[in-house]
Amino acid sequence: MGAQAPETAENELRRRLHAGDREAFAELYESCAQAVYRHALRLTGDWSTAEDIMADTFLAAWQGRERLEEGRGSALPWLLGIATHKCENTRRGLRRRLVFLARQPPPAAVADFSAEAASRLDDRSRLRAVSAALGRLRRQEREVLSLCVWSGLDYEQTAEALGIPVGTVRSRLSRARSRLARIAEQTQRAERAQRPRRNPEPARVHGEVRNTAAIAAQPVREETP
Repeated sequence: MGAQAPETAENELRRRLHAGDREAFAELYESCAQAVYRHALRLTGDWSTAEDIMADTFLAAWQGRERLEEGRGSALPWLLGIATHKCENTRRGLRRRLVFLARQPPPAAVADFSAEAASRLDDRSRLRAVSAALGRLRRQEREVLSLCVWSGLDYEQTAEALGIPVGTVRSRLSRARSRLARIAEQTQRAERAQRPRRNPEPARVHGEVRNTAAIAAQPVREETP
C-alpha cells in the first residue's frame, strides 16, 4: 500500500487527536512544537515566556482535543490560534503587573554592567528592537503578520487560527505591511538625524540592514506576493 497523501494523513491525525490518541498527540508535539514556540517568541519578545506559552498551548490543546474539528488538514492553525490567545492573556497580565509595580517605591540603584555584557546581549537586543517595531502595530495586525508571514500559514489557515473571515485576514495583513513599512522609514529618518555630521559614515556593505524597524519589515517585503 502506498503512502498516504499529506492531506489524508493530516485528517487522520486530527481524527486520532479528537479521539484522545496519546501517540497522535506526541506526533503533533514533535512536528509543531518549534512552530508554536517561534510564534510565541515573536509575539512576546521573551524566550522564557515563549517556552511557557508553548507548554500551556499543548496542555490546553490536549484538554480541549474534543473541540478539534476533523477533516480540515493540518492541526497547526488550531495550535497557533491557542498560542495567540495565550500570548494576549500574557500581555494583559504583564500590563497589570507593570501598573502594580509603577505604584511601588523605586528600587535601590545598582551598578551598570551593560558595557561588559553588550556582546552577549546582542541577539536579545535585536529581538527587543524587532519586538518594539512590531509592538507599534495593532494587536490584530501583529497576530496576522506573525501567522501569515513568519509561521507560513495561508489566509484560510490564519482565519481558522484566529476565528475570523478570510477577508479580514487579508485586510489586517495589508494594513500591517503598510504600517511596518512606514515605521521603518520613520526610524531610518530619526537615526540619520541623530548621527554626528563631522565624522563621515563608512560605506555600507551591499544588502546591510542597520535599522531595527527595517529588520522587522524585511521578511514582510520578501514575502509580499
